[in-house]
Amino acid sequence: MTRPSDAARAHSFNSAAAQYATNRPSYPSALLDAIEDMAGRPLAGARVADVGAGTGIATALLHARGANVVAVEPGDGMAAQFRRALPEVPIVRGDGNHLPLATASLDFLTYAQSWHWTDPARASPEALRVLRPGGALALWWNTSALDVPWIAAQTARVQRHFGIDNVVRINGDGTHTAPTSGFDFTGRRVRWSRRVPLDTHLANITSHSIFLVHGEERTAAFVTEERHHLLAAFPDGTVEETYDVELLLATRP
Repeated sequence: MTRPSDAARAHSFNSAAAQYATNRPSYPSALLDAIEDMAGRPLAGARVADVGAGTGIATALLHARGANVVAVEPGDGMAAQFRRALPEVPIVRGDGNHLPLATASLDFLTYAQSWHWTDPARASPEALRVLRPGGALALWWNTSALDVPWIAAQTARVQRHFGIDNVVRINGDGTHTAPTSGFDFTGRRVRWSRRVPLDTHLANITSHSIFLVHGEERTAAFVTEERHHLLAAFPDGTVEETYDVELLLATRP
């Protein structure tokens, strides 16, 4: 089976921006605590750019922490949804490979669920350019907690449905590739969970690129079968999603 290109998967979100904004999980406050602890400075008052901001899920948290944040987003659909959700936060069009930001202008550069859509050979020098000395590059992903039995079983069903022969952590949407040069990363993992209606859970997982690029018919077939599996595991119709946020942070020399 031919696998969709990374570019096709990256652009697929624009057609599902409202679904993404409504159903995707956010991030726990403990993640922002970890970022501040690892960086050795608070987000409040910091100059921050959130790249691949999408509909603004992470940007909203950074803004609420008191950061002076600007969003960078390449997609039309995602940017439009962002403006509706966060009209008070500036957004510029661009991506991590070509940051429309001034040199040495940032205290933090963040990529929430988005570094894997960059070309690290180009995005790494750009990160070095826009961060001030001592500034922090923070990359993170909500990933499925595969040690939870029902999540491991669901992941296996997704693999079978789409003919994928490697482990897919549904909520990652891609491979976690750290920059190739110029940064010395440390990592931290933050586990958290949320309880959501079954339909919200299904809308969440089908907002991921592997579903979006395969079209409505194949997605609908999966959803019909998956609903039965989920009701067996969660008879009351409320699903407890468990996530491991994988955080990588490095300070610019």
